Amino acid sequence: MATIVLVHGIAQEQYGADLLEAQWLPALAAGVRTAGFGELADQLWRGQRPGVLEARMAFYGNAFLDPGAQGGGGPVGTEDELTERIAEAWLTTAADQAADQRDRLEAQRYLDNSALGTEGAQGLGRKARPAANALTKLKWFAPFGFGMAGKFVNRSLAQVSRYLSEETVREFAQQQVLDLIGPDTRLVIGHSLGSVVAYEALHQTQQPAALVTLGSPLALQSIIYPLLRPQPPMVPAALTRWENLADRDDIVAAHLDLAPYFPSAPGRDVVPTTHPELDNGSSPHDAAHYLTKKSVGRIIAESLS
Repeated sequence: MATIVLVHGIAQEQYGADLLEAQWLPALAAGVRTAGFGELADQLWRGQRPGVLEARMAFYGNAFLDPGAQGGGGPVGTEDELTERIAEAWLTTAADQAADQRDRLEAQRYLDNSALGTEGAQGLGRKARPAANALTKLKWFAPFGFGMAGKFVNRSLAQVSRYLSEETVREFAQQQVLDLIGPDTRLVIGHSLGSVVAYEALHQTQQPAALVTLGSPLALQSIIYPLLRPQPPMVPAALTRWENLADRDDIVAAHLDLAPYFPSAPGRDVVPTTHPELDNGSSPHDAAHYLTKKSVGRIIAESLS
């Protein structure tokens, strides 16, 4: 059981709970300290070691490591269709709000050609995934250089689509969160796909807790939002508050303001509050860049007070 439950996002399958905690906790403490809560920061992380305040990572990345899950052909069948729909949604967001003008133009070029029927004429075969291929041409999706972009994009898309389409993956991921929630839990922090996992898991517990979502795709209308559970989507009844943080250049966070999409639970008045003013620099989707922000540190301190 943990006071703070952390839930990682996509492309973390080669790590583990301990290593991700060692990456997240210093960033978490840095944001809290910057917000002016030095004593609380010391309780989270001090002297290159975890503090006395229990913060644990719900690790589900190993669900994506089964043989063949990350093969060169990527997901097929239903997952292949989901992959393309997610890629198209991210391209739409990139065309609207990507910081790099070349990325906006490249994404718009795909969307224009797709509307004219000149993209993906061969359909959605194992090798013909035009939207996913278009993402690999965006600088945003090539954090380690364009030579690695294809692998990064395919891995990221595959994990989102597998979570949405494979019941065993979905149940396993949520259970990792639920296993850490207990009477002492006060706060759950979910990043990227982890915000989806945390949101769905919190619908299955009555433990009062605050939720912080970072770079969240929860309101992605074309694919994730209509597949959330339960339907229709609403704020989990046990939440005491919900703070959503999104860098405007974060393409994965397709809808910055979650409030219109997540009404309060019956008899409750908690709705998500979005803070879109963050600037994560050249890594807009990076979890650590979110956590170190003063506004995030203040929210964490308020949630634990």
